[in-house]
Amino acid sequence: MDKLRALTELSAGPYDAFLYDCDGTLADSMPGHKRSYVQVAANSGLDLDDRIIDELAGMPIPVVIGEINRRYNTNFDPVRFAEEKERLFFAEHIELVKPIDFVVEHLKAHRGTKRLAVVSGSARRSVEKTLSVIGIADLPELLVCAGETPRGKPHPDPFLAAAAQLGVAPERCLVFEDGDFGVQAAEAAGMKWIRIDKL
Repeated sequence: MDKLRALTELSAGPYDAFLYDCDGTLADSMPGHKRSYVQVAANSGLDLDDRIIDELAGMPIPVVIGEINRRYNTNFDPVRFAEEKERLFFAEHIELVKPIDFVVEHLKAHRGTKRLAVVSGSARRSVEKTLSVIGIADLPELLVCAGETPRGKPHPDPFLAAAAQLGVAPERCLVFEDGDFGVQAAEAAGMKWIRIDKL
């Protein structure tokens, strides 16, 4: 069974809204993001193991930087690091972003039949650019991005905010995620979820 068919079958049910993560779920953007993190760290003399970025997928950039500081005993300023990381991503690595085709096709197939939102731990500018690069910027009716709720993933706030803005009860929302923190956030919000990277 191909992945689109499997995803379609798994997502059948009493759902009124589909909430998609962006990086790693709709878009294969992690290579570019990881290169950007590593490059910023290297500019300050740190040889960063990019596996930490996979481990913390879905977390807001300042939280990731805080964990880098903790593990490496560094003192990166989260705001400055995040700004430089995003600058490098857009300037040098955005061309690495590719659609995760079966998830993008799933979203397209449900336009008009489900409420569609993207709920991401990345900044709005990054999410908008990524969705534009993969050709679906006009499809989600709502974006909820980093810094737009009191707490980010793994807390439920981003998913609950999306449900509230869409006018859909949390139990009638289905979440599509690739990271542990996103899954934890969906569960905390009382929503069912599908783990994209396990299909």
